[in-house]
Amino acid sequence: MRGWLAACALLLGALPALPARAVTCESVDYERNRYTLCTVDAEHEELRGFLNAPDGTPWGQFATLDASLRAEGETLVFAMNGGMYHEDRAPVGYYVEGGEEAMRVISNAGPGNFGLLPNGIFCIREDRADVIETRTFLRDRPECRYAQQSGPMLVVDGELHPRFLPDSTSRYMRNGVGTSEDGKRAVFAISESAVTFHEFASLFRDRLGLPQALFLDGNVSRLWAPEIGRRDIGRALGPILGVVAKTE
Repeated sequence: MRGWLAACALLLGALPALPARAVTCESVDYERNRYTLCTVDAEHEELRGFLNAPDGTPWGQFATLDASLRAEGETLVFAMNGGMYHEDRAPVGYYVEGGEEAMRVISNAGPGNFGLLPNGIFCIREDRADVIETRTFLRDRPECRYAQQSGPMLVVDGELHPRFLPDSTSRYMRNGVGTSEDGKRAVFAISESAVTFHEFASLFRDRLGLPQALFLDGNVSRLWAPEIGRRDIGRALGPILGVVAKTE
């Protein structure tokens, strides 16, 4: 018996190690709407932001980014379109990648969803990730390894954005991210049907219990989650948020 166990151990030891399950994705129904949620352990997983390929052009598609990572011994285990961007796919607001700032913070009100204050910044640090309202970010000045600004905020300190109306008729596909108080848990959500801002924000606050949440985009909302068979394609994206794991 002991010899058999030893043989099994040797056999298992010879098998290639698989990358850790970095992200858990699931579908949920909430208040007559359906969403896909992907939860990231921000303390232990490699959560990054991506914009441009080595040639200086935006990645554009999840599959293009994944192929490049695989050539370097990594894989894209999860991704979602990130902060808002211009026609040339340059970030509208604050953008940091690998500790290098590429676009400054935009703190003033303006047109469109981005300028519907308060807006916010998704800040990734060494062992945590936080959605931070822009004025709070400017006050505290945290150092982010990766950061992307978008807007509007969905939830600010446990309260829904004051401009969201329960009886709104403005419905779109939407995606966003919310974070726990300790910054250890980041939950990315994408709607499977058109929803209002109020409905979407309520998901983060009332269903997920997250005190801070940020709208990322609508209509272009896309998800890369091979674990559940999602490899969304469409028109070229600007900033991307994703979790990377080593391939072994």
